[in-house]
Amino acid sequence: MTKKSKKIYLDYAATTPIDPRAVKAMIPYFTEKFGNTASLHSLGQEATNALKKSRQVIAQALGAKPKEIIFTGSATESNNLALKGIVWANRNRGQHIIISPIEHPCIIESAKWLEKQGFRITKLKVDRHGLVDLDNLKKAIKKNTVLVSVIQANHEIGTIQDISKIGKICREKGTYFHTDATQGFGKIPIDVNKMNVDLLTANSHKMYGPKGAACLFVRQGVKIQPLLHGGGHEFSLRSSTVNLPAIVGFAQAARICQKEMKKEAKRLVKLRNKLIKGVLEKIPNSHLNGHSTKRLPNNANFWFSFVEGEAIVMELDSYGIAASTGSACSSAKLEPSHVLLAIGLKPEQAHGSLRLTLGRWTKEKDIDYLLRVLPKVIKKLREISPFKKLI
Repeated sequence: MTKKSKKIYLDYAATTPIDPRAVKAMIPYFTEKFGNTASLHSLGQEATNALKKSRQVIAQALGAKPKEIIFTGSATESNNLALKGIVWANRNRGQHIIISPIEHPCIIESAKWLEKQGFRITKLKVDRHGLVDLDNLKKAIKKNTVLVSVIQANHEIGTIQDISKIGKICREKGTYFHTDATQGFGKIPIDVNKMNVDLLTANSHKMYGPKGAACLFVRQGVKIQPLLHGGGHEFSLRSSTVNLPAIVGFAQAARICQKEMKKEAKRLVKLRNKLIKGVLEKIPNSHLNGHSTKRLPNNANFWFSFVEGEAIVMELDSYGIAASTGSACSSAKLEPSHVLLAIGLKPEQAHGSLRLTLGRWTKEKDIDYLLRVLPKVIKKLREISPFKKLI
């Protein structure tokens, strides 16, 4: 078998293939049931009913009420709406925002933009595993703190925060709390009430639904301003003709994940643990990033001494293995990962990172193949590395 003939996808955190069952649910809404939800005729009402049912499915998956689900076009849009919508609507309460240093770039860039508008941003500390320091959070929240935003499960290192404790602190302090649950939704249980969140972001293409669909949970009574103004769609919080086929696919993907989550998580944890154990045993000077147990079932992130992540990814690709060296939204940049720097890695260590994320179609034989290939790749790259004299 040649290197090129293999095709193994280990970048599920970047995006997932659409489950055929979700595609099947979507197809009628491209051709037969194509009505606009704003129309009064039967085709429009058919579309409205499909939107209503989809909203109910997503709400149930989150433990929310249907009217608390706002459909958007992406997690980036949801996160922008959460941050900007909350702080602009509640400027009378203060102009202070708290985020973690390991947020997705859309949170960090939104915070930077708000800082230019006169808001003050505080970044919390995280430990070497990527967990937020709760004492630091308590001290950071002031009377003028409008919003705290902490990612539920990190997109790079897979670390899962204790969101319910963070939410409880925010509630006791009287500040709004948002979490980006993009990576966790569909993989681990989520309940917005048990988690004490006021806003939560989830999206479709990370959990076997189509791209172009996401949502923002906004707890009833939370004061928020829309980013998009127009026809008053989505309870006047997101004007735009809804992408109904994508939303239907999103709902079907969520329905499947809810049904299969427990069994699938157990399967993925077993494969993930085998992968982590194999890499750390077979490859000298290899290191696990993120928490050893408080991590997503499908995430394994490493850094390797004396090599660069980009070179590892390209070599693995030549063997038919798709992997990543950081978050998909920023992996083309040359700067070291802000997430890895935040957990204490030096820039040269962060540059040697590799993210391997498993999914619904990952088999044990795929992990076996990777564990045969990756040690060869690392050895080859180290032999030509300018750091080889240090090995």
